[in-house]
Amino acid sequence: MYRLYTRPGSGGFVVEAALALAGAPFDQVDVPKKDPPDQAFLDISPLNQVPVLTLPDGRSITESAAICILLAERHPEAGLAPAAGSPARADFLRWMAFMSSVLYPAGLRFYYAHRYTAAPDGVEAVKQAALVEMDRGFAILDKALAGRDWLVGERLSLADVYLVMLAAWHPEIGKVAAAWPDIERLWARLRDHDLIRKLNAAHAMW
Repeated sequence: MYRLYTRPGSGGFVVEAALALAGAPFDQVDVPKKDPPDQAFLDISPLNQVPVLTLPDGRSITESAAICILLAERHPEAGLAPAAGSPARADFLRWMAFMSSVLYPAGLRFYYAHRYTAAPDGVEAVKQAALVEMDRGFAILDKALAGRDWLVGERLSLADVYLVMLAAWHPEIGKVAAAWPDIERLWARLRDHDLIRKLNAAHAMW
């Protein structure tokens, strides 16, 4: 059985969605924010970040995008991602890497700006730069969604859930619908998705 270490409103949202969509049984451990963190948690998450997924063989994996890719590979019957070798698989890997390397870190820099500057008056500059990077990334993804129902392939994938989770973290949430209508269109579809709606009730992402 899997074990998911997470907390509401975190990147664990997409991992919980992946496990639920795959029908994979798992235990959930809510990790409180505390300083200092428990050493037992640091042993599996050296950066003291959630989510962490402990696999049935006892090994643990961090990084939400990596966890999603692994779960898609382990549960191909669930269709969490385009099949390996399919034309859409390259797009899936591309956008998962893009979102985890551009949008996710920009969100962290915005909400935890004090971690990214040593200057006493540097926090606001870090936040503004993060917001610019965030908006640039969302504009690229909005363009990729033009004329498409889903970000990759012909059906819902974890790339769509990941994108909507990141959109929900935007500090100017009203901007999503106004500036990126294709992302808003995707988000509207997921707001009507039974499982995603139930998850959001627990996570209060939007």
